[in-house]
This record gives sequence, C-alpha cells and structure tokens, in this order.
Amino acid sequence: MIKFINNTIDNQEGMNDFGRDDSLLDAYSQAVIKATKKVSPAVVHIKTLVEKTSRVNRRQNRGGSGSGFIISSDGYVITNSHVINKATRILVDLQDGRSFEAILVGQDPMTDIAVIKIEAPNLILATFGDSQRLQVGQIAVAIGNPLAFQNTVTAGIISALGRSIRSETGRMIDNIIQTDAALNPGNSGGPLVNSAGEIIGINTAIIPSAQGICFAVASKTASYVAGKLITEGKVKRAYIGIAGLPFTLPPRVKNRHQLNTDSGILVQQVEPDGAAYNSELHTGDIIIGFNGQEISTIDQLHQFLDEKAIGKRIPVLVLRRGKKKYLNVIPGEIK
Repeated sequence: MIKFINNTIDNQEGMNDFGRDDSLLDAYSQAVIKATKKVSPAVVHIKTLVEKTSRVNRRQNRGGSGSGFIISSDGYVITNSHVINKATRILVDLQDGRSFEAILVGQDPMTDIAVIKIEAPNLILATFGDSQRLQVGQIAVAIGNPLAFQNTVTAGIISALGRSIRSETGRMIDNIIQTDAALNPGNSGGPLVNSAGEIIGINTAIIPSAQGICFAVASKTASYVAGKLITEGKVKRAYIGIAGLPFTLPPRVKNRHQLNTDSGILVQQVEPDGAAYNSELHTGDIIIGFNGQEISTIDQLHQFLDEKAIGKRIPVLVLRRGKKKYLNVIPGEIK
C-alpha cells in the first residue's frame, strides 16, 4: 500500500512537471509566432541580375538572391552589400505577391550594409530595436529566403555578443551578434528579431563547416549606416595613407617605456601627402598611440579613423629607433 501511494505521488509529480514544460513550450511558441506575424510582412525576397560580356562579346547573365526588409513608407529597404554588389538589376518580391524593380541608394561594404528603394504603395514596415540591450540567451528569430524558400522562419537564441568578423573589404565589423538561429545562403540581408518583433540585427554570415554559428550586424550599426546611405549616399571614413603590419614589442622595450600594450603597428609604407597629411610618419615607425589612446592592432586604428577624424590634427605616438616620439597626422577621407 505504501509503495502504491508513493508511485501515485511520483506519477502526479511527473504529470505536474509535464504540465509545466508544456506551458513553457507554449510560451516560447507564442513568442516566436508573435514576432513572426509582426515582421514577416516587411521581409522581402531580393533577386539580382549581373550582366557580363564574354570574350566573344556575348552577354551572359548571372543571378543571385537574398533577403531584406522595408524600413520606411517611401520604400527604403535594407539588405547586405554582398547581396546586391555588382547587380545590374535588382528585383524585390513582397510577401503579398507584388514585385518591383529597385534602385540602389547606397552600399557600405565595410559593414556589409546596403539600402535599395522601391516605388510601392501600402507598405508594411519593420522597426528597429536596441541591440545594446541584448542579453546572451534571449530569443532570436531569423526570417528570410534561404535557398529561395521564401518567408522561412528559424529561431534560436543570442549565443554571444560583441563578436568581430572581417568584411569582404578586409576591414573588421565590430559588435557582431552571434546566434544559433539557422541561416543558409539566401538569408543574407534578412532580419534577426527579438520576441517583440523588433529588428536587432541583419543576418550576414555563416561558417559553412560549423553547426549553429551564425552572425548578424547589430541593429545599432545597421540603422546608423542606413541613415548615412539614405541622406549622403555613403559612409564617410578617414585614412592616414600608410601600409602597416602587426609588430610584437620586445619585453625590454615594453618595460623601458612602461607600456600596457604588447604590440603596435609597424609602418611599412607611407603614401606621399595627398588628401591625408602624414609626412611626419616614417617607414619603420611603430605606432603605439593615436589621439591619446593606446593602440596595438590595425583594426583598433580603423576604429579611430571614423568620420569625426577627417581633417583634424591628431597626435600619434610612435617608437622610432627605440625612442618615443609624438607626431601629428591629419586624416583624409576615403573616396
């Protein structure tokens, strides 16, 4: 009798656990469904055509596809730069079945963001969320057109924040979101959204040999870049006209100058003064500071060379023949 009672209690506890799991699953499902219904009508399928001329002067057409989403009632659409790069025609299919030809407003390969525009009435818009408030473990929903299967939804979590990946230009894209929401070719340019249906990232890359490691450009970066592309047609960045390599500092040099950094940037080549003033820099200098901040990598230097640096006199700290030396540069604008 005692054994029977215990078994009954155990079974009841099991039923209670099952009930709790079922309700949790339902809550998760409802969150994904809600986010999908809100954002899906704003997600578009982008098809591109690239015309090439062969050696015998015959035109050859090559097509591609990707995803994007509508951000304004006058037809602005965000996607990835690599989706529309070199396209001679851009076609946009809406979820309601309508199709439109798009024009390129601008693209920024350094962040893999592009903006295109369609002329269409009655558009449903997506809204940006705050990617700075994301937490590892929260729900992430990806919507797009993988392998041309339109309006496909996958879901997972935010796996990590603050990642960096290299763009096709070789420059680092910072503040990248890592997610395990499944992405495939064709998802590029589509939205990554939170449970409230707000855009938190632009799906941009996968690691083909990995499982569940996918990346999205954070919404803060995407909205800033998109705004610049719409208002100015490009994102302005600075340069100082040098070629450099990472250089590991010998421990004795680091200790002598009481440096916190283990490495610097070895200047291999200095372009003659043009748009940038750089004649105080010499080949062989090791850059260890820029505008009062220690730097150890070329990627860190790129972070400082933003729009605000263009045309400003900026102090640079270098090691020249083992001695510290302060110089000045005036960055120009990358054209």
